[in-house]
This record gives sequence, C-alpha cells and structure tokens, in this order.
Amino acid sequence: MNTRAIRARNGVSGVVRVPGSKSIANRALIMAALAPGVSTLRNVPSGDDTLAMVDALERLGLKPEVGSGYVRVAGPLSRTSTTDVALDANLAGTTSRFLTALGAVRCGSTTIDGGGPLRRRPNAALRNALLELGAVIESPVGEGLPITLRGKLDLANEVTVDGSMSSQFTSALMMIGSVIEGGLRLNLSGTPVSRAYIDLTADVMGRFGVQVVIEENSVLVNGLSIRACDLDVEADASSASYPLAAAAISGGSVEVLGLGDTSHQSDALFSELLRQMGCDVATTNDNTTVRRNPSKALAGISANLAEASDLVPTLATVCCFADSRSEITGVGFIRNKESNRIEGLADQLNRFGAHVTPTPDGLIIDPSELHGAIIDPMHDHRIAMALALVGLRVSGVEISDPGVVSKSWPDYWSVLDAL
Repeated sequence: MNTRAIRARNGVSGVVRVPGSKSIANRALIMAALAPGVSTLRNVPSGDDTLAMVDALERLGLKPEVGSGYVRVAGPLSRTSTTDVALDANLAGTTSRFLTALGAVRCGSTTIDGGGPLRRRPNAALRNALLELGAVIESPVGEGLPITLRGKLDLANEVTVDGSMSSQFTSALMMIGSVIEGGLRLNLSGTPVSRAYIDLTADVMGRFGVQVVIEENSVLVNGLSIRACDLDVEADASSASYPLAAAAISGGSVEVLGLGDTSHQSDALFSELLRQMGCDVATTNDNTTVRRNPSKALAGISANLAEASDLVPTLATVCCFADSRSEITGVGFIRNKESNRIEGLADQLNRFGAHVTPTPDGLIIDPSELHGAIIDPMHDHRIAMALALVGLRVSGVEISDPGVVSKSWPDYWSVLDAL
C-alpha cells in the first residue's frame, strides 16, 4: 500500500504561498469562455480540478493558451456549433456542474463524465433546472454522471432551482444567464446552502461586466453585458487553512502570502476561528500569519460552517487538540462531497483515538489522547491534507493514497515537509 509518513516535530515555522483559488479560477474560466474577446487569468492553480476545466475548454474548441501561472482564453464559445463533444471532469464536482450548464447553451450535444466517486454525486436539481430552461437531456440515467445534453439558443428567462444540496447548481445557472437574451431570474427553493459561494460567483461575474442582484430567495442576472477581462486569482483560502492549522496544532508561526483581510472567500474566516481557539493572528491586505506558543492550550470552539464547509476537515482536526469540547454545525449537506465528510471524517479521526461524534448537521469533538494510525482519505483531497496535520504532533501517522492531493494542491507534501 502506498502511504505517506508524516514527520512529527517540535513546532513549525515558515512562509507559504498556496495555490490560487480553484473556486475563483473555475468560475473565471467559464466566464472567459462565454465572453467575447481575450481574457487573461493569472495565478491559476495547477490542480486536477482546474486542469480538467482547461482541458474541457480545449475540447470545446476554445484553444486556451496555458503558460506559467496563467491561462489566456479567446472567447466566446460557439453556441451554434453542432459538433458533439465529450468532456471528462475527472473527480471535480464544481467542474462537472459548471460544464453541464455550459452544455445547455450550445447546439451540439455535450457529454460530461468523470471518475467513479464523481458519478455518484447528485445532480438532480441542476438537471431539473436545465430542463425547465429548455435544454434537451439525452441520457437521463439516474441523477449523477454521465449526462449528455444539448441546448437551445432561446432559453427561458426564469427558472427555479433547489439550492439546499449545493450552491454549485445556482452558480452554474448564474453564469450561463450572462449569455441569455433578456437575462435570467433564478428562484431559489429549499434553504440555500453556502450562499457565500453565490456571492463569490457574482463577484467574479462582475469582473466580466455582468450585473447580478442577489435577494433572499432569488438571483437576477443581467444578460448580454458580458465582456472579456484580465483577472488575478487570489490565493485559495481553503488551501491556506492547512499551513495555518499546522501552526495551531504544533505551535510556532506560519505566514500565508496572497490571502489577507480583503478576501471575498468565505473560507478566509479560518484565521478568526483559530484566534477564538487561542492563537495569535495578524493580517494585512495581502497576508495572514498565525502563531501559537506551544505552552498555551487550544480552547474548544462552537462554529457554524454552513458558509465555509470546506473548512470542516481542517477545523475538526485542530479541535482534536483542544482542551474542551468543540461542535461544528450547519454542514449536514457535506455528506455528499468527494467523500462523506461527516461519518467518514469522524471514522478516520477516531482511528487516531480521537472522540468525534457525528450529528445530523455536523460533528462534536471531545478531548482525547491521540496516537498514530494509517488513514484512508477516501479519495478526498481535503481529508488527506487535514488529517496529515495530526502527524506534526503525533508520531506514527501515515496517509494512504497520498497522490489524492493533486486535485487541488499537487505540491502539498513538499510544502508540509518544509515547515
């Protein structure tokens, strides 16, 4: 079995530059594909999810120019093309859902598929919304992938989408709304989750000239105002959580470059959570530093992460080192992420001797003495990166399938080793 052993150490120190935000990059790549003119995106991450998106744009005939840290796209995508195209999203949920919506604005059939774990992720809410808009779905086998669809150029101007499962459905529809004549009104049913990602989508769309109005239960997209733009992708706040958590768990000081107090990413709140647990935090417009004196205990925390659910594995791992109970709430929907990030995460953390109890909408973590273990990340890059941090303070920690981190941060292990 291929595993990665983690070296325990007495404190960490380092200055880390994390990859660009894949959430921002993938939204920007879709908008660049739809916009007339040449868009240049800088600090684009090199993870598998982004590479899958760039490859899809290539297959769709856009011929993106890929350089060192940048991608240049000459749009717009031909909506009248009758070419049939097959796209592979690999294991990227965001990529697959954005590409599914993109397929609804072109005449040729578009097939989106991916790896086994991605095929099992639900997409019914997006399918239903695209059908309501007038798309023709040719392979409605179950609610997951693969899906083959072709669109119409006279899509409707109003649709209802269930946002209770994933904000990615709403974001995907928002972006194609930018090329629908007359715009698009999205009526949100259910209780929308991760609304901060809807705000992030609107922010990226605004950079491409598209006005978006977000209300409590609706989103209005102003159509046909889209234009090309140049965009610098800021550092990924989800990725930044791992080196910052390293300082909290092991003690010492870690500075993350490119992510400061002006970030629009909801996951940028992680440093504030660490502050509440007893760490010293310093932020500027561009950087974030977390410090902890090893003699100062970490306190437990109660945190609702409904708007920052990708932080759950990292925060749960830090909470295993706190001296009092912690509770994470608002995240029952993450059972349908790359892995079951409720029961699965609890099971893996408990292999260390942790005392983690799943609840309907989160996790309860009680203090416990930890020991080494071999962890199965369950094909989930965030589980691998977060649980590896236990090994900074506990001997005998190994992570199986370490290559899974390539989904978002291919250089993660070398960065962790260097701390």
